[in-house]
Amino acid sequence: QVQLVESGGGLVQAGGSLRLSCAASGRTFSLYVMSWFRQAPGKEREFVAGIKRISGMTYYQDSVKGRFTISRDNAGNTVYLGMNSLKHEDTAVYYCGASSSLVLANHPNAYDYWGQGTQVTVSS
Repeated sequence: QVQLVESGGGLVQAGGSLRLSCAASGRTFSLYVMSWFRQAPGKEREFVAGIKRISGMTYYQDSVKGRFTISRDNAGNTVYLGMNSLKHEDTAVYYCGASSSLVLANHPNAYDYWGQGTQVTVSS
């Protein structure tokens, strides 16, 4: 079992920045692909960014490239999402997910564990 706890969400004006954290406990954190997803009201959960287990290679949804940065601290069992130049359309509940898959998938079904989510609201 892996327990994930997100933090760092909040209310920010358009153009502002936030940094989300996802602290993991349980089984070996470094064995999991870690990703951030988000879900806006009435919409499906969508992939935002992911980071591979050992190589640290990262992948992003096109709409956040150049604005968001995902990183991980395997020693500290934490994954981060730095968000700059925030837009109103970034408003959503942000979730971190852990996947035991060997590949980094952008579909929620590929993820074994989820946190409870943290709300990000960007005022226009």
